[in-house]
Amino acid sequence: MQNKFRSISLSHKNAPVEIREIIAIDEASIHSLLIKLKEFFSVSNTLILSTCNRTEIYYSHELDLSTEIIKLIGLEKGITDIVNYLEYFRILNDEVKAIRHLFNVSMGLEAQVVGDMQISNQVKRAYQASADLDMAGPFLHRLMHTVFFTNKRVVQETAFRDGAASVSYAAVELIGELTSNTYQPRILLIGVGEIGEDVAKNMVHLPDAKITITNRTFGKAKTIADEMGFDVIPFENCFEAMKDADVIVSSIMKSEPFITKSLVKSFDIQSYKLFVDLSVPRSIDTSVEDVPGAILYNVDNIRSKASETLKKRLAAIPLVEQIIEESISDFYNWKKEMSVSPTINKLKNALEQIRLEEMERFLKNADEKQYAIIDKVTKSMMQKILKVPVVQLRAACKRDEADQMIDLISDLFDLEKINEKSSPGI
Repeated sequence: MQNKFRSISLSHKNAPVEIREIIAIDEASIHSLLIKLKEFFSVSNTLILSTCNRTEIYYSHELDLSTEIIKLIGLEKGITDIVNYLEYFRILNDEVKAIRHLFNVSMGLEAQVVGDMQISNQVKRAYQASADLDMAGPFLHRLMHTVFFTNKRVVQETAFRDGAASVSYAAVELIGELTSNTYQPRILLIGVGEIGEDVAKNMVHLPDAKITITNRTFGKAKTIADEMGFDVIPFENCFEAMKDADVIVSSIMKSEPFITKSLVKSFDIQSYKLFVDLSVPRSIDTSVEDVPGAILYNVDNIRSKASETLKKRLAAIPLVEQIIEESISDFYNWKKEMSVSPTINKLKNALEQIRLEEMERFLKNADEKQYAIIDKVTKSMMQKILKVPVVQLRAACKRDEADQMIDLISDLFDLEKINEKSSPGI
């Protein structure tokens, strides 16, 4: 049986967040799983991708090992009833479908926010982890470099990655634009509900900023702050922290404005103070804009920007899919050519064996100069003889007729017999 590239996927499309959290694999567990997969099942060309939205394993093997691999995840995570989660996994044993899925995931077509830019870096890290453990053979190396080249084409040739398509990322992008001339801007994030937490995670794209988080529930703020490497303060200290902040992001549930015009007037605004209101209902009084130096953006401004970008991304999907199909076709042309490489090598060896035997037979008394000339001439002849069958083999690959051509050339040149004859110990 021949090895096939397969995938196992648990994602936001088929599993709620509470299930994804249970199955999610950290970096150390990925390393451990890769080693176990190699030792227990002798899998090759393996890739493990784990993000907040998906946990996926790609692997090459002649057998469907999906159930065994899922049980191995359970063993790694200490989940004794992992079989109860099987319904949340999508199994792809068709090689073309598994490869197309990897491309779709890597380009951001399968992301919660279509065109998500973070996924390409996450895929690169997953590939690096496999390469470091020698779990990536020629097949996966070629496949991943095709994925990376495709990603480059998508960026250069489409609008699929332009702008910010989620409210949280659009907010962070806006903050980055407005603080680009401020040295280490001080950002205060108030509230880490669903949107606030997403904003916090996206703030990794502001590496120079000094970020502080606060929340009514201090424990939740501390957990996120510790994870992201940010500062955290008790909620009762947030008014004091507002005085020093260059940017205040409010994402809290309140029936009346939490940040009022009178409060903002009490701040000594030297240059500017940016207010970003992500709350619904709004938590920042719109009249704060009357205060000199105060700049206010609300969720509608930001959502409008994100929605426009999303429309452009959705419109670009057909072109992205076309680029992916072209890349998959190119990859399979390479794969087909790889399948004829052993025959090409056998033919080269067979002809070289004949050449050397005839050289030895007829040039026993030749001097060094004569030998060099005839050696050069016969090598050139062999190259020209090889050219036609090699070209024909590669052409047959593209017509899906490689097997017939391999049999024909093997019989014509008696390759099996010649190579057996030249093999040691036979």
